[in-house]
Amino acid sequence: MDFSGEIINWYMLHKRDLPWRQTSDPYIIWLSEIIMQQTRVEQGTPYFIRFAEKYPTVADFASAEEGEILKLWQGLGYYSRGRNMHHTAQIVMEEHGGYFPKDYNSLIKLKGIGEYTAAAISSFSSNEAKAVVDGNVFRLLSRYFGIDTPINSSAGKKLFTELANELIDKSNAGIYNQAAMEFGSLVCRPKNPDCFQCPLRPGCEAYKTGRINDLPIKIKNQRIRERYFNYIVVRNEKGILMNKRGANDIWENLYELPLFETHERREPQNLINQDDFRKAFGNKVLIKFVSPAVKHILSHQKLFATFIEIENYSEQFAIENGWFYVKIEDLESLAQPKLIFQFFENFLKLKD
Repeated sequence: MDFSGEIINWYMLHKRDLPWRQTSDPYIIWLSEIIMQQTRVEQGTPYFIRFAEKYPTVADFASAEEGEILKLWQGLGYYSRGRNMHHTAQIVMEEHGGYFPKDYNSLIKLKGIGEYTAAAISSFSSNEAKAVVDGNVFRLLSRYFGIDTPINSSAGKKLFTELANELIDKSNAGIYNQAAMEFGSLVCRPKNPDCFQCPLRPGCEAYKTGRINDLPIKIKNQRIRERYFNYIVVRNEKGILMNKRGANDIWENLYELPLFETHERREPQNLINQDDFRKAFGNKVLIKFVSPAVKHILSHQKLFATFIEIENYSEQFAIENGWFYVKIEDLESLAQPKLIFQFFENFLKLKD
């Protein structure tokens, strides 16, 4: 069976009409590839359209303020992608004369661009014969060839990358790569794959041996870390008290409420009696409102957040902790984690 030919033939008949498939501009392709990482097409497409309209060239992206980019990114998650993109756009302006690279060897040197993304951009923009190996391609190859080497092991990544590069149609590298990813997304799905409509079924080892649901094999991820976030809501005529997150943790440079993190779930009344809380807000604090606990899942972390509105507090906290007031009408201008801006949407409606 002609694996590559079957994949391409299927793709030409069934491919989705996605906006980034209408161009060979490496900058626009880069935008789509980074935005779509860890993101469903349905969720990511509106973000891609907004970014492409607001920043139609790499020069536009490079000259934007980081906060502006993070604000536009809000709700998409994995905010380091947006920061890395901003850095990369500036490097392209400085070191490549404002022309986004098309070749794999130049692309792989840019921040935030790994092997997969470099292969995607180079093959889609200039037909360079570099195989794209994403989750869809891992799954497709593992099932079709009956490979049980874990896809997230060093040996697995090497094996599947070599195999993908052997299979690539060098004369139609870009089309083949898009076809393989699309086929894995729409036909060889993680759950309930459409085996009966699959043109590769006659040669598929997983189908022949009844191992469709067993492949691909993946080493279990690291243990999920649980964190308990106690957000303090201070609201008065000055606005709402806010904090800007620092580096070396999730949500770098995004805006949130003052945070007291604990190792376990704490009752709000116990929290306001602990020393660090009293140092920040004084010892006469009264609790005005407590939200239900909110669970927020990240890639390797599970957050449990509680929002506590207080009154009768000391005003010394802002100077010592770097917190500051933001007027309600200005909140929309700040890039915030999804957990925070969703709370504001509900809280402000509730309070107003």
